[in-house]
Amino acid sequence: MERLETVQPAGHFIHRDTFTRPTYPLSHRVLRFVWGCVWGCLIRPSPRPAFGWRRFWLRVFGATIGERAKVYPSTRIWAPWNVRMGVDSCFGPEVDVYSMAMIDLGDRASVSQRSFLCCGTHDIHSATFDLITRPIVIGPNAWIASEAFIGPGVTVGEWAVVAARGCVMADVPAAAIVGGVPAKIIGSRRYQAEV
Repeated sequence: MERLETVQPAGHFIHRDTFTRPTYPLSHRVLRFVWGCVWGCLIRPSPRPAFGWRRFWLRVFGATIGERAKVYPSTRIWAPWNVRMGVDSCFGPEVDVYSMAMIDLGDRASVSQRSFLCCGTHDIHSATFDLITRPIVIGPNAWIASEAFIGPGVTVGEWAVVAARGCVMADVPAAAIVGGVPAKIIGSRRYQAEV
């Protein structure tokens, strides 16, 4: 029985009946198990500077990884096949990449330590507490500072900054600086374009 339905617009998904049945099919759960074993045995213990090694394994499991992208050994990635990283982008130490839907990290974007990118939530009005997944997009040159939370369906614009421990549940405009819980615009980023 199929429990994955597309809800328009923007490719949102609802997984039915999370109380009585597994949310994902067995094949998906087995693949995540294999990924977890590979990450725990071959990647997590790798030396910090072994970024190429981690890029290799992420690509083997379906991630799209740009040149010189950095993923630290303590980063947790739920489903690498739902991850795209641009050139020179970075998932810092202990970042939690809960990629139940696509997470797209633009060129030179950086997600700092212990941040949480969360693509999943639940329908609190549903008797079966349906799982809803939505993609996250972090634009080029954006910076997600330490321990920030980025919620499902959020787009963080190019050159934007999310301050430390900010909780972002709505889109962030390009070059905006946001902070707080919930995050609000607290300034704008001045930057000089590369020449």
